[in-house]
Amino acid sequence: MNAIKTSLLLGAMTLIFVYGGYAMGGESGMILAFIIAVGMNFFAYYSSDKLVLKMYKAQEIHESEAPWLYQIVRDLTTRGGIPMPKIYMIPSEQPNAFATGRNPAHAAIAVTQGITRLLSREELAGVLAHEIAHVKNHDILIGTIAATIAGAVSMLASMAQWALIFGGGRDKDSNPLAMFAMMILAPVAAMLVQMAISRTREYQADKVGAELLGNPVPLASALAKLERGAQAIPMDAEPATAHMFIVSPLTGKSFASLFSTHPPMDKRIAALRGMVSGYSGGF
Repeated sequence: MNAIKTSLLLGAMTLIFVYGGYAMGGESGMILAFIIAVGMNFFAYYSSDKLVLKMYKAQEIHESEAPWLYQIVRDLTTRGGIPMPKIYMIPSEQPNAFATGRNPAHAAIAVTQGITRLLSREELAGVLAHEIAHVKNHDILIGTIAATIAGAVSMLASMAQWALIFGGGRDKDSNPLAMFAMMILAPVAAMLVQMAISRTREYQADKVGAELLGNPVPLASALAKLERGAQAIPMDAEPATAHMFIVSPLTGKSFASLFSTHPPMDKRIAALRGMVSGYSGGF
């Protein structure tokens, strides 16, 4: 069901983008929009992981530096049937984590210094299981595509604005009313669809992460602590990458928090606790 929902949402976002290109310049505008989208997705597919790790000053750590962390990740990836990812440390006291990489063979998991100090071993294993679930489910690629198309829609909206200002709406292949709708409504629609995709994948990663761990309780406990930690300790995070983290690093920033890419924390925790009766073991 989550896979079907994600596919439908990605389809809706693509239609928004294609319509934007058509509104800008008819069929030729639609073709140009498609070419731009392909180029942006190609760049994001191969470069987004390096860019986001550099953005947060993440440093790769080796097994000799954190053997306990490597052991947790190795056990979980073995259970999940995926290759061992690279592990990075982010120099931030906000407790948080994210996964990146274009596929399981080129994945990386980044944790902040704060999360290693706040959580117990079992809770941290729950968080790492959640991130490994993202890798296993190819959520990173899905999220990258959604974010790239949303960015492209915003770019088209900006182009529409300048076209109307300088009289581009008088072109025979353009539709001034459609261009105005593109300028105002399309970016909002794309953002809402992107948020829906992100929230769907977060619920799924919680579920699969609990299954990998063999117990949903540690992840539920970790999420409660992480939400409080994110509210108490600010992080210099970019809204464009907020969807990657296990909890939104933008918590507490008035405007950004209204458009969260994450489901309400109480609902995530309730969903995990609702799984408890199906488990008798643990990590």
